[in-house]
Amino acid sequence: MRYGFVKTAALAPKIEVADTEHNAKEIIRLMREAWEEGARILVFPELCITGYTCGDLFLQELLLRSAKEALLKIVEESKGMDGLFFVGLPLEVEGKLYNVAAGYSDGKLLGLVPKSCIPNYSEFYEARHFVKGPEEYRFVDWKGCKVPFGTRVLFSCKDMPGLLVAAEICEDVWAPDPPSVRHALRGATVIVNLSASDEITGKESYRRELLKVQSGRLACGYIYASAGEGESSTDLVFGGHHLICENGTVIRESRRFQNETIYGELDIERLVGERRRISTFQAAADDLDYVIMSYGMKSAKDSFDRWIDKAPFVPGRKEEREKRCEEIFTIQAKGLKKRMEHTRCKSVVIGISGGLDSTLALLVASRAADELGLSRSCIEAVTMPCFGTTDRTYQNACELTRRLGASLREVDIKEAVTVHFRDIGHDPGKQDVTYENSQARERTQVLMDIANQTGGMVVGTGDMSELALGWATYNGDHMSMYGVNASVPKTLVRHLVRYYADTCRDEKLSEVLLDILDTPVSPELLPPKDGEIAQKTEDLVGPYELHDFYLYYMLRFGFAPDKIYYLACQAFSGEYEDAVILRWLKTFYRRFFAQQFKRSCLPDGPKVGTVAVSPRGDLRMPSDASASLWLNCLGDLV
Repeated sequence: MRYGFVKTAALAPKIEVADTEHNAKEIIRLMREAWEEGARILVFPELCITGYTCGDLFLQELLLRSAKEALLKIVEESKGMDGLFFVGLPLEVEGKLYNVAAGYSDGKLLGLVPKSCIPNYSEFYEARHFVKGPEEYRFVDWKGCKVPFGTRVLFSCKDMPGLLVAAEICEDVWAPDPPSVRHALRGATVIVNLSASDEITGKESYRRELLKVQSGRLACGYIYASAGEGESSTDLVFGGHHLICENGTVIRESRRFQNETIYGELDIERLVGERRRISTFQAAADDLDYVIMSYGMKSAKDSFDRWIDKAPFVPGRKEEREKRCEEIFTIQAKGLKKRMEHTRCKSVVIGISGGLDSTLALLVASRAADELGLSRSCIEAVTMPCFGTTDRTYQNACELTRRLGASLREVDIKEAVTVHFRDIGHDPGKQDVTYENSQARERTQVLMDIANQTGGMVVGTGDMSELALGWATYNGDHMSMYGVNASVPKTLVRHLVRYYADTCRDEKLSEVLLDILDTPVSPELLPPKDGEIAQKTEDLVGPYELHDFYLYYMLRFGFAPDKIYYLACQAFSGEYEDAVILRWLKTFYRRFFAQQFKRSCLPDGPKVGTVAVSPRGDLRMPSDASASLWLNCLGDLV
């Protein structure tokens, strides 16, 4: 329950068809087991108290009566267990039979939600026994208490703001207008589905995609529990295929035909934040009349079994990563192509350093030139050696340019910078920020003037991670006429360059790219030591893999600093000590707020992902905002 996480479970008891006493015992056993594991929202399959495949036995008074007695026992056995639990049973209300999800907690029945969409086709002919549940709720008697009955019943957790649960049953989600849409618009952040979905060829993947999409379009958590082994196999076989989804992602999935219990941590704060961010998600609280039942949830043990991706900008699977890299290259190249067409420029000018960012920019420019049908010689790749340039980066920059067929121009700026030091009265032996930034600004001046000289424009090379940290010289490498890498984080830059190295047909080019990948990230503004790079960026500002992690969760979901720290400790456990993670997180927030003025006047550049820092749309942040609130939040963790 820390930081908005709630542990959930989808369970499938091994039932005996029509044996309610046996089924109740199995449900109670699994309920206790899951609760002891820390799960606080438990979902059992559709009609699991009797079995889904009872057929005409549903018309037997004895079965219906024993089902109610079994529910009574299950609810009583939950006494002392906080959280929210759902089981399915047939229930007669006012002379009609309904397929119902019963929600209960801590020995109390909270609500009865009937199925809305009753199938009557092929192997599913529920309409023979059940009727459609009413949307409008009413109260029915349950052992002397009034319990709401109807599809418009919500379950609110009084101990976790934002956790509002609604139920639908099997076919409901397959219908053109699922009840979960109305539930979500009324505020439900978690949808549970008690299901009995049979297994036929191809249905597994369709089911998975359906639930992923539903959780994504509703920005909700979705817990789906399906009937498994124990159901009658007269005509159908059930696989117990459970899924726990969150906002378009499957976070847990069971193996079919195993009757296993799956657990998944849902991030309620993330879902609430996502809805807050999406302007098209409009609540309909005034239009839909719901009854809201409350329950408590305090005693979950402090466990965390959710996988946290330490590289959220980079797809984990190779196939998906390659597909994403190709897509990003295309977006970058198409953006630059349009700008080149619009400005009718005769050349594009890139400062090539032998580092990752300028390498990516040159690769993108090469593709844009190809798409325009231009010779790559229109690309002016300019190497500008100065005090910190090493032989390794210089040679890589030159060889990369030659292998790609771009024009190579060398402008040694040592003399110009030395004259500048004399003009402003700066001691060259004082290797401070003036010493460094004078080189960066001289390089930008050279590029701008060459662009004027060749009728071209300067393509910026800086990436999003540098912009987030303000690791750019104002009006130096900070400025260009089009920044192709402006929304590409450093961790993704590496994968884009590696993708190109792995897929290009030029073996020599691939060797150069791999050596660039193996070179430490550096602005190379301080003199080398024994010929090696003396100034390593990550030693100064921190590991980019940490900063990209912080950036993603701050901007994508608006998480508070203490939650980001908690997630980072989970994701990087065993790689970084907690104190190191905290140190660089504080650095991130200090720099992010202090350096907004640089992002407020960024050049145009193509957006490639969900997180970007363009001042024209993605990050409209005042340059003078204080970081105190965020840093104070982290101060409590010391």
